[in-house]
Amino acid sequence: MNYNSRIITIANQKGGVGKTTTAINLATALAAIGEQVLIVDLDPQGNASTGLGIDRRDRSVSSYDLLMGTHTVEQTVLPTAVPNLSIVPSTMDLLGFEMEIAQEADRVFRLRHALGQASLCYTYVILDCPPSFNLLTMNAMAAAQSVLVPLQCEFFALEGLSQLLETVNQVRQTVNPSLDIQGIVLTMFDSRNNLAQQVVNDVRTYLGDKVYHTLIPRNVRVSEAPSYGKPAILYDLKCAGSQAYLQLASEVIQRERQRKAA
Repeated sequence: MNYNSRIITIANQKGGVGKTTTAINLATALAAIGEQVLIVDLDPQGNASTGLGIDRRDRSVSSYDLLMGTHTVEQTVLPTAVPNLSIVPSTMDLLGFEMEIAQEADRVFRLRHALGQASLCYTYVILDCPPSFNLLTMNAMAAAQSVLVPLQCEFFALEGLSQLLETVNQVRQTVNPSLDIQGIVLTMFDSRNNLAQQVVNDVRTYLGDKVYHTLIPRNVRVSEAPSYGKPAILYDLKCAGSQAYLQLASEVIQRERQRKAA
């Protein structure tokens, strides 16, 4: 992997927070403005792969094979319908990954090694994790330079966030000292809901500049898009959700510029 690549893990131990939706739409938005983007689907459910229109019959090799070391990135990557966006798809084989390599000394670094061996050039590599902290998520955090956290605007959001930040801190202390928080993106925001606005205020008070300005709204079109095998940005570019993900992509790029300048 060309180390000009920025490897970003999309992670949250909680399910249903818009993690995969954020992964595929952020990746699509980055690709739409000319960046070369790769998604690595690390969730056994394979929702990122399905949401980008990759038929299960076309996943003869997958991220499982990449992690097991039997295939390279070049051998597992597939093009998507989105120009500039490729994916290493996922299969249910990933369910056995943790048990199969539990005794291996390099079990946490499998993905880092696989990406380090690749000669493909992507500006961004997006790692979509399962909704739990397991060996797959640990591999993603060990391989990444930063973590982007989707956070649902709901009552228990801060509680889950503090757990995740503690996890990131542990990973930094043990396997990846350079890991940082790229940002927190607030998802499923409903402006009519007073509680949602309170969560936004609380998270911004707690984490300040780490929280993106962009709020991802609850949006029917975004929810519909995966059933058509398309990111929302391809399914309905003008809907509020798609426009929000384009804004988020702009913020991500802006933060990367500031980081490089610093």
